[in-house]
Amino acid sequence: MRLGAVLSALRPALPLLLGLSLGCSLSLLRASWSHGAAEERCLAPGPPARGAPPEAAEGRPGPGHEDFRPRIVPYYRDPNKPYKKVLRTRYIQTELGFHERLFVAVLTSKATLNTLAVAVNKTVAHHFPRLLYFTGLRSAKVPHGMVLVAHGDERPIWLMYETMNYIHQHFGSDYDWFYIMQDDTYAQAEQVKALVTHLSINQDVYLGRAEEFIGGDEQARYCHGGFGYLLSRSLLLKLHPHLDSCRNEILSVRPDEWLGRCIIDFLGITCVSQLQGQHYHTYELAKNTELEKEEEEDFQAALAVHPVSDMTLMYRLHKQFSRIQLDRVYQEIQDLQMQIRNLTALTPAGEAGVTWPVGINAPFLPKSRFEVISWDYFTEQHLFSCPDGSPKCELSGASKADVSEIIESAVEQLNRLYQPLLRFSKRQLLNGYRRFDPTRGMEYTLDLLLEAATQKGHSHVLAKRVSLVRPLSKVEIIPMPYVTEATRVQMVLPLTVQDLDFVANFLDMFAMNTLDTHDNALLTLLFIYHPYDAQRVGQVDVFAGVKAMVGELEKRYAEVKIPWISVKTEVPSQVKLMDIVSKKHPVDTLFFLASVWTEINMEFLNRCRMNTISNWQVFFPVHFQEFNPALVYRGDQTASSSTDFLRDGHFDRHSFAEACFYNSDYMTARTKLAADILDRDEVLESMEVFDVFLHYSGLHLFRAVEPGLVQKYTLRSCNPRLSEELYHRCVLSNLEGLASRSHLAMALFEQEQANST
Repeated sequence: MRLGAVLSALRPALPLLLGLSLGCSLSLLRASWSHGAAEERCLAPGPPARGAPPEAAEGRPGPGHEDFRPRIVPYYRDPNKPYKKVLRTRYIQTELGFHERLFVAVLTSKATLNTLAVAVNKTVAHHFPRLLYFTGLRSAKVPHGMVLVAHGDERPIWLMYETMNYIHQHFGSDYDWFYIMQDDTYAQAEQVKALVTHLSINQDVYLGRAEEFIGGDEQARYCHGGFGYLLSRSLLLKLHPHLDSCRNEILSVRPDEWLGRCIIDFLGITCVSQLQGQHYHTYELAKNTELEKEEEEDFQAALAVHPVSDMTLMYRLHKQFSRIQLDRVYQEIQDLQMQIRNLTALTPAGEAGVTWPVGINAPFLPKSRFEVISWDYFTEQHLFSCPDGSPKCELSGASKADVSEIIESAVEQLNRLYQPLLRFSKRQLLNGYRRFDPTRGMEYTLDLLLEAATQKGHSHVLAKRVSLVRPLSKVEIIPMPYVTEATRVQMVLPLTVQDLDFVANFLDMFAMNTLDTHDNALLTLLFIYHPYDAQRVGQVDVFAGVKAMVGELEKRYAEVKIPWISVKTEVPSQVKLMDIVSKKHPVDTLFFLASVWTEINMEFLNRCRMNTISNWQVFFPVHFQEFNPALVYRGDQTASSSTDFLRDGHFDRHSFAEACFYNSDYMTARTKLAADILDRDEVLESMEVFDVFLHYSGLHLFRAVEPGLVQKYTLRSCNPRLSEELYHRCVLSNLEGLASRSHLAMALFEQEQANST
């Protein structure tokens, strides 16, 4: 009975057990055969075959064997040879051999430089990644915003010859495609850029509007210069050695014919209007053409239009093609939205899964109350969420323009939706709400008081709520000059008598984070003496202790010198102090203006180097200020751990004491300031270095929070002799640095509890 019960229980698993047993048996049998065959092959006697590699003689597989095994080659450096640092390229695309996509050359002349060339620059130049103008003028005056190359000879053939030489010499190794056009040509920049993305760079390309030579071979064609033409990098490299021969042997009146004949004679390549399935569409513009009524397909599909006789016609062409392109984009958006609706209906969520607006990301869903994005309330005159923290402020500037535009857009959309039955006009904005959603853009909710008029002339006033979204557009990467982390940083530390208690900690952090790590950073101390202390410096030097600490550091680090500068003043103006320091350093010095409460570290110094660009950008970091531990912890809580050091504090936006900038940029801005204020030096007492760069330089002012710049809490002394604005900012910094609102409320509550008992 028991055996029968066991067999009945195992009966469903018998096929599985049988299959496993059979598989294991076959695997063991095959492994034994393979092992035996391998032993016979390895132990076979006899010399290796002639020409066999040494690996085969030793019984190892040769280089062509499929069963080779990779081996790790350990790194070894000869200690007797000096170490040589490997220099890497600035950009990874340089090391990998990548090239930029498109270079554009515009041929201009003396008669059209200030007219048609300027029109080209204002219409399509900003759409191309790199565009240069070439002319034969000598010492030509360059219009604003244009890069001009003057060859000094106005002969058309010579201009073309010099232009091709210049392009090959300066850009031949940097770009894949070269587009040559005249200043009387209107080119659709986006279409040209799209064309080169669909062409292979491995072929010799001579693409444009193919024209026959007068009295020449019927098979040979040259590209008409008036409609522009495209050359590949490979063709340019092959053509360059023959340019001198073409200049001496080929006679032609037109530069485009001369170039076409040169390419045909020496490379055997003729101009084509179609290549790799891509068409180079052109349109020849007739006189007195009404562009607004031009509906031909050839016109709308044209990459280049020629001839353009004047600037006004160039601008009209740009307006017309921009309208055509905009209509195409709107139509594509509608088609995509329709496809999204149709596909969403097939999903499990059904039509309820369609987000509004269609094709835009859904609103951000907070996971807790701390992630809720608040709405800002506004009217047509006031904003009730102000940058300075005040409850109400006047609506002005960009915010006012934004509100006006969104109201106009809302009324326009309503009219587009309900016309011709109803016609809406705005009377008043009752309520306005907006918030920025980082996943989709700026959202608006408007309560509008509208007057609705019917076709029969009847009108009625009604209130209507509308919702709008200004979606995030295409992200644009702004080109920035190249900087490195190897730049030497010159730190400048102003010190007053009130700062003496904090100098020791600053010097200790400086030694640990820069001197011990051999960071490329120097320190200069600026001793600010009060006139009374300056008179008694022979008897009692208030900075004697600091000088002794500096001497100890110089003894500990023999290669380090920490200079100091003594200044006597009652009002320590930041600009006046910087004037003294600036004169004692080279113009290429990178300054870091520090404060005595700052804890220097390598992470921040590297960001100071990377965020400060000579003749381009200055960096004003917003340091993290820790709260008063007596109010935050109140004796019964422990301080925050090192991994959560940014918890009990805030970023002090009222302080502009720290700054990174180059001496050359400061000197340039300071010169403009001196010309503006003349001899009124008292104005400098109401200014900081930030104000100098803000009002007297065209540089980018990069101001951002800096988590690597942490300051311990201290109650700073605010000098009442400073300007009212600077004194007010200092007081606000002290007040907001006490504690957060919750900590202050808890302290007041405990105080009231203690007083009541």
